[in-house]
Amino acid sequence: MRKFFIIFALISFSVSTFSQKEKTAKSKKWDVNNPHKDWSYKTFNLNTDEGTWMNLDISPDGKTIVFDMLGDIYTMPVTGGKAKALRTGLAFEVQPRYSPDGTYISFTSDAEGGNNIWVMTADGQNAKAITKEKYRLLNNAVWTPDGKSLVARKHYTSERSVGAGEMWQYPLVGSAGLQITKRKNDQQDVNDPSISPDGRYLYYAEDMYPGGFFQYNKDPNSQIYVIKQYDFTTGKTKTITGGPGGAARPIISRDGKNLAFVKRIREQTVLYIHDLATGEEKPIYFDLDKDQQEAWAVFGVYPYFSWMPNNRDLVFWSAGKIHSINIDSKVIKNIPFEIDTSIKLTETHQVKRKAFTENFSSKMIKDVKTSPNGNTIIFTSLGHIYKKTLPNGIPTRISNLSDFEADPSFSPDGKSVLFVTWNDENLGAIYSIKLDGSGLKKLTKQKGIYRTPVYDGSGSKIAYRKESGNGDQGFDFTKMTGIYTMNYTGSYPKRISESGEFPQFSEDNKRVFFQTGGAFFGNLTKKLKSVDLSGNDEKSHFTSKLANRIVPSPDNKWVAIIHLHKVYIAPFIQNGQEINLDIKTKSFHVESLSEEAGIDIHWGSSNKKVHWILGGEYFTKNLIDNTKDPFAKTNLDSSKAAPIKINLEVKSDVPEGIIAFTNTRLITMIGDKVIEEGTIIINQNKIDTIGTSEKIVIPEGAKVYDMKGKTIMPGIVDVHAHVGAFRNGLSTQKHWQFYANLAFGVTTSHDPSVHTKAAFTLEELQKSGQTVGPRLFSTGFILYGAEGDFKAVVNNLEDARFAIERTKAFGAKSVKSYNQPRREQRQQIMQAAKELGVNVVPEGGSNFYSNMSMIFDGHTGIEHNIPVNPVYKDVLSLWGNSKTGYTPTLIVNYGGMNGEMFFYEESNVWENETLLKYTPRYVIDTRSRHRIKIPAKEYENGHILTSKTVTELSKMGVKVNLGAHGQLQGLGAHWELWMLHQGGMSNLEALKAATINGAEYIGIGDELGSLEVGKLADLIVLSENPLENIRHTNTVTHTMINGRLYDITTMNEIGNYDKSRTKFYWENGKYNQGVPFNFDTNSFTTPTCSCHE
Repeated sequence: MRKFFIIFALISFSVSTFSQKEKTAKSKKWDVNNPHKDWSYKTFNLNTDEGTWMNLDISPDGKTIVFDMLGDIYTMPVTGGKAKALRTGLAFEVQPRYSPDGTYISFTSDAEGGNNIWVMTADGQNAKAITKEKYRLLNNAVWTPDGKSLVARKHYTSERSVGAGEMWQYPLVGSAGLQITKRKNDQQDVNDPSISPDGRYLYYAEDMYPGGFFQYNKDPNSQIYVIKQYDFTTGKTKTITGGPGGAARPIISRDGKNLAFVKRIREQTVLYIHDLATGEEKPIYFDLDKDQQEAWAVFGVYPYFSWMPNNRDLVFWSAGKIHSINIDSKVIKNIPFEIDTSIKLTETHQVKRKAFTENFSSKMIKDVKTSPNGNTIIFTSLGHIYKKTLPNGIPTRISNLSDFEADPSFSPDGKSVLFVTWNDENLGAIYSIKLDGSGLKKLTKQKGIYRTPVYDGSGSKIAYRKESGNGDQGFDFTKMTGIYTMNYTGSYPKRISESGEFPQFSEDNKRVFFQTGGAFFGNLTKKLKSVDLSGNDEKSHFTSKLANRIVPSPDNKWVAIIHLHKVYIAPFIQNGQEINLDIKTKSFHVESLSEEAGIDIHWGSSNKKVHWILGGEYFTKNLIDNTKDPFAKTNLDSSKAAPIKINLEVKSDVPEGIIAFTNTRLITMIGDKVIEEGTIIINQNKIDTIGTSEKIVIPEGAKVYDMKGKTIMPGIVDVHAHVGAFRNGLSTQKHWQFYANLAFGVTTSHDPSVHTKAAFTLEELQKSGQTVGPRLFSTGFILYGAEGDFKAVVNNLEDARFAIERTKAFGAKSVKSYNQPRREQRQQIMQAAKELGVNVVPEGGSNFYSNMSMIFDGHTGIEHNIPVNPVYKDVLSLWGNSKTGYTPTLIVNYGGMNGEMFFYEESNVWENETLLKYTPRYVIDTRSRHRIKIPAKEYENGHILTSKTVTELSKMGVKVNLGAHGQLQGLGAHWELWMLHQGGMSNLEALKAATINGAEYIGIGDELGSLEVGKLADLIVLSENPLENIRHTNTVTHTMINGRLYDITTMNEIGNYDKSRTKFYWENGKYNQGVPFNFDTNSFTTPTCSCHE
């Protein structure tokens, strides 16, 4: 039975040790050990004499070892033997420490949701939380020698990933804590505390690596951590040791004379002894498991170990075992242990989805505006602008332009519409058109990237934004960006502000409002500002942290805001000062418009209605101006905002005709079935026939390709792809990331971290056939637990439902739970996902314990590699008994050199002809030409070590998937596949990870991932056989997506069609190469990637 905890009744009676944890905190709404009545569980028996990443401590009398394994706590005699469980259950509990007199044991527990420091008696009874943190979570506690306090690492989540820590002291008689150290930034950590036996000094490890910003992996050959000494008497700090290889996990001897610590010596993690009197240091053990210096080490660089009372022997964990070593003789002894227990875990949550339907209803409705009379709405979907008569009209296009269109807005009389266009070769413009489709006029004279044009109240002037260039649209004609005005005819354009977006005229037409700080994925703080029509007299009206949009009403008496996805209104107060505006504002009413989320909030012309959109539904809320009534409690109508369905029905793209590939090798991915001299026939977009050529009759009229000597396999399924969907801008007609992926044989992309509007727009464009690319599935905005204007605030099950409903509204069938700091938050997301029928593909942010708890809680999979490698029987058994998938993204390997560096070093990537055709040159050159020379053993200790663990998990039945992370679009998928092979997978196993495994993981295995009759026709033709050499996957000659066939040398469509692609912006011979460069991420493809990716 897994984790139960105890509470004492007010009356005296004997309490059984059975179900200790289950009874704790019965008044709480959420119980980590029993998350929800509807959860299903399974159990398996674990009998093991080895474990993974085990913290341990020795009792003061030297007779007992306490240790953790898989989040449970055990004791046994110091000589070894069968371990006795003290704490078991779903709650994850680690890092046990004896109190100085041996009466108590402290430990880190998430039993109440967040990681807090708990204490129990040494027999496992009377467990009590000492700390009560809800957000700044705690771990790695050590006792002060007087037994009155605990010192622990307090964790601070930042804007980027998991953040950094500080040292805090917690007297047993309190809970708030006392700060000892102060973090220097949000990324450089302190950890691994240890206190001298006289109580004067605190030793700890501090990250000194240059930069102070997010980095996937650091160079362990230089100095990452140093060990510092804090003086409790003076408050002063000094460095004790560090240098090349760093120094971490200090453990002071019981006599205070020696400091044991770990250090990296090239590929080895080494146990060292530091003489505090002389400063002498010596290595005593060279075979520790790999430490976590190179990644985040929230729970410490290495598991806690302990001195024996004689001060000459150390007891530590390594290679799955518990050992002792004499620091003088260096004699090693194994301390055997055995655990025989029943492990309880949650059934894995998996949801299927449809990859193809003949028709679909567009849910990515955006840029919505309501006509002045309230009878019509206009909006953007599928690359064009539409109008709909409310409430039940059928959406129809307004123009017949082939260019993409966006950002429509009404004229004051509601008879005309302004909008912008985009053409990949001719760039963008602003147009006006009558609502009936007549009178189309191009207003701008110069090419550019134009956005959000709006009329003033008289219809005589237009304000708009000229946008800067980007890696999708190019950088030509993008100088002199900012907010502009011009006459309604397009004459006399004038820049009035160099910054800002979403321009809007004031009620008297004498000023222009605009928002600064971006929108989603923008700055933490947004401002609503205005200038006069000459660009002078700038005023800042509102500032709002974590807002997404700030929209004044036409009469400038109200303001609507979107704040962390929710919609609100407030009075527009003007007093000459910048006013703080958020949901906590008390100076005036800030009122919620809906319990649901919303985008594209805007006002009706009467100033009495607010409108917004969510997925395929349009909402309106009526206002009642009670600002002069001191007794009024609201300015809103009491009726609930009822949705109007947009009902834009779209036919999915399906090609005509039959294509037959003959005399070819067919790797089916059905078991080990390979058809030599085979034929496969495609009818429209599905596989019609497959088998040996001699038994198949080719239908009359079929387009036949003799593929003698070639190999056909299913298209690659990249389940952790980042396909350039972070930019909330105009969609390009050709998304170069799509073309690059198809050219390398990637036919399905699942992007687990995107801008919602960008990703679902691309998905619908591809489904409708307006954009060439892989099938795209997405999570929308990640459910981010750190700081950001797109984060998901989850404090209860209702919050979790809200977070998932708002992304499901746009079509998501999966969500990414990312760095939600508390266990109950992650469990609540799981429960909401079960209710709403979406998969949960989380990332643990290089936190091994979070990864393991996600398996216990039944997450669909784990994204990115776990940071601990290798793993042992406990983890292999746990994961093997679940159905949780694994997408290790070796290409950006946590805790070691990125796998992609291996390929930059071994090959001239900048000469890859396919890559050069479909990827901007600056992306390739900056990533590949200046290469780092790295010893082969660094790779062996990096992504290859991780890959070996992946192979061991695969042998236990864990379904491993390919995720290439968008490092180099398309080519990276082959690198990831080859790296899976480097860890020991067979060629066929690696190919399955790249095809059928991924398809099943994201719920489309019934339609994709293998060559079977009735499945969708996504396949690739290779000139060589990857079963003979795994590198032959990168010999793609043709890619078929949904039955459409492309020659990868040109990416022209062939088969039953003859359609040439148009030029990318870098192919016109004049494009501007002076582009912005993101030095923090060294990335162009994902310059604002929120995935830590």
